[in-house]
Amino acid sequence: MNASEWMTLAFAGFLTAGLATRLWLASRQVRHVARHREAVPAPFDARVPLSAHQRAADYTVAKVRLGILESAWTAAVLLGWTLLGGLDALHHAVTGALAPGMLRQIALVAAFVAIGGLLDLPFTLYQTFVLEERFGFNKMSWRLWLADAVKGVLLAVALGLPLLWVVLALMQAGGSLWWLWAWGVLVAWQLLVMWISPRFILPLFNKFTPLADEALRERVTRLMERCGFAAQGLFVMDGSKRSAHANAFFTGFGANKRVVFFDTLLAQLSGPEMEAVLAHELGHFRRRHIVKRMVAGFLLSLAGFALLGWVSQQLWFYTGLGVRPALAGSNDALALLLFTLAVPVFSFFVSPLFAQLSRRHEFEADAFAVQQTSGADLAAALLKLYEDNASTLTPDPVYVRFYYSHPPASERVARLGAPA
Repeated sequence: MNASEWMTLAFAGFLTAGLATRLWLASRQVRHVARHREAVPAPFDARVPLSAHQRAADYTVAKVRLGILESAWTAAVLLGWTLLGGLDALHHAVTGALAPGMLRQIALVAAFVAIGGLLDLPFTLYQTFVLEERFGFNKMSWRLWLADAVKGVLLAVALGLPLLWVVLALMQAGGSLWWLWAWGVLVAWQLLVMWISPRFILPLFNKFTPLADEALRERVTRLMERCGFAAQGLFVMDGSKRSAHANAFFTGFGANKRVVFFDTLLAQLSGPEMEAVLAHELGHFRRRHIVKRMVAGFLLSLAGFALLGWVSQQLWFYTGLGVRPALAGSNDALALLLFTLAVPVFSFFVSPLFAQLSRRHEFEADAFAVQQTSGADLAAALLKLYEDNASTLTPDPVYVRFYYSHPPASERVARLGAPA
């Protein structure tokens, strides 16, 4: 076999193996959760009502079953874009309609993104307005959803198109090291978006008001001072207008950091429990998890750009994935799209390593929180959040090891209750 045929075989093999693995893991999760639906696990049976446990089990099973359909659909769409000729047809349609140049390149990417968004839309709508609605989590109206969608498109155009233009321009005229310059541009763009997000992007979608609870403000301020963390302010986000799920997070970086609490979180937790949750988030800061993840992400993107710089010059990369590159004009946008489609297929089996690293970071952040606050308060807060968010207490262990970025409640609470 030639290189093109090997590429086709490898892509089809990894795509099939990835889909089979997803379906196997999903079936394990459904069976395991359903098997343990009728009884709350012993460590939690005095604190978690059976009705809440069963609701979490039903919610988990419903999400996984939807995920099975979505995985099959995603694999079919991916196969349609590549080996069945969908991207090739789109490429030649755009090539026939527009003259060679940057406009043609950007039009190809824009058309691909638009079609991909429409293909994913049924699952997005079902997730929000059927599944989340059924379990009482969705608070979003159709009008708000549409407004968010329009804002998202406009934001993608305002921020994404300039980045795309620069990357494509560098691919065309940046020489043999274009990928290095493009990577530098991407890193700078990501840092810029992180910097401006608290002031200019997030307020487009949610309302942020200063934390009004003086007792909680004082408690949180003392905690941040003990941890050496400085933020521009403590804010409450109106997350309840979209969902009943709760969260707290940091946004921005450097001198532009902010602490944000969902209003739903404030309604669920006591002051000491809120302090414990924030101490956990501060643990990520003190253990430099955020910096480490950013650096790891930058290094991975550098490797990705270097690989793209090489495969974009190989004919087998295009023909092996079902595309005939244009003989006249640039194929840079085509290479970028093909690479974006192919990388997740080949990298799927590496994802458990990143999930494992994330779970380890969560344990480290929990340990830091216990040093600063009460382990009992953090355990109580975790159980409330797991219950209110309908997170199952009995996930399948293999499914957890493959997918979970956060350890299950049983593992986290057990560690919090263990002697230091």
